[in-house]
Amino acid sequence: MKPQSRRRFLKSTVGGGLGLLVLPAIIPARLFGADAPSRKLHVAQIGCGRMGCSDLGNVLTEPLARVVAVCDLDAKRLAAGKQMAEDYYTDLGESDVNVKAFSDYRDALASPEIDAVIISVPDHSHALVAIAAAIAGKHVYVQKPVTYSIAEAIALRKTVEAKQIILQTGSQQRSERPWRSFRAASEAVRNGRIGQLRTIQIGIGLDRASGKKPSPMSVPPNLDYERWLGPAPEQPYTITNWGSHHVDIAQWAMAQELGGPLTIDARAKFFQRDLVTVHGAYHVELLYPKNVRVILDHKFPTGIQFEGDEGWVFCTRSEDNSDGKPPLRASDKKILAPLDGNAVRWSPSRTHHGNWLESIVANRPPIAPIQQSARSLEACAAAWISMKLKRKLTWDVATERFVGDDAANALRDRPARKPEYDIKVVMQKAGLA
Repeated sequence: MKPQSRRRFLKSTVGGGLGLLVLPAIIPARLFGADAPSRKLHVAQIGCGRMGCSDLGNVLTEPLARVVAVCDLDAKRLAAGKQMAEDYYTDLGESDVNVKAFSDYRDALASPEIDAVIISVPDHSHALVAIAAAIAGKHVYVQKPVTYSIAEAIALRKTVEAKQIILQTGSQQRSERPWRSFRAASEAVRNGRIGQLRTIQIGIGLDRASGKKPSPMSVPPNLDYERWLGPAPEQPYTITNWGSHHVDIAQWAMAQELGGPLTIDARAKFFQRDLVTVHGAYHVELLYPKNVRVILDHKFPTGIQFEGDEGWVFCTRSEDNSDGKPPLRASDKKILAPLDGNAVRWSPSRTHHGNWLESIVANRPPIAPIQQSARSLEACAAAWISMKLKRKLTWDVATERFVGDDAANALRDRPARKPEYDIKVVMQKAGLA
């Protein structure tokens, strides 16, 4: 293909408004092929559960993607994911569609046919699979929370930067669809529409006890429970997070997407002798630069309310708006009036999966890069650590450690159950530790 035709193709693919930068360190040659169908990124879906099928359904419709493989350690979910992808292409008129099925993510990552992966596995395995994918040179879309612990977030960021791959965090509230309310509210705050920001109130709902005591169950024959546990502590099989979504938007709005809180003071009631091991009632206070207070409380309505000297603005998801009020509202309609040409504006992101694919092709940061999602994770994890220790903590944003607090710093990480699930071992083998 001639250089000028390749440039025209990329511009038409990602849209002229996004601009064209240097090509990524890792970009498949098929994007420059002569036949149109080959001009797609080959994607594998890792994890075919509830969120996995949602991610799979979204990426199937993206014109830049071709789903070539699915992966799950549950045989039933694996078969369902494969069927879903094959049915989609068959319904488009294709014949003899064959989407590969892997029961082990490591086999999927070893495939040279795969350019990028979507990781929708349980939270406790996000870092392990994402780090392995980056080391394998695959571009990554990983569901939130981006990792389980602070140390994992730092390790994943280091790996992504070393391997020069594009990672998109599944913080889809940053994209225009399906909830533009978060972009509009955070842009208004960032541009001073409510005056000096003073307080951010965040409601993330309330988990409730199941009323059932934990008891061992037989492991279904279709599930590889050993690998499902991965790095998590061993425990009997039973069947049983929203903070990172809203804290991410809060930090975005106040220009702290690469920063974090100065102090954290959190309290919560954790369920005892229940199948559910998370907390119920909670109250969290985070103090940020410029004396901005971020408060999370189970009594607040689900959503984010930004309060300033000159007004307030509230945003939530439409389906969480049970009171019948608009999901985006403000104390004065002028707060949400169109911004002028000199205003701070978020980069275009029509859909979250589409933004990820476009970013890979254009070699630009996606709308939710690891450098920022790691910081959102740190704020949420710090709140959990404060809950566990039942006291106020001081956080050093520069070192990403608690100040003078060995007990709190010990909770920044957790030991892996076995060496094969230890991200430190994985990174050492790749020369990154």
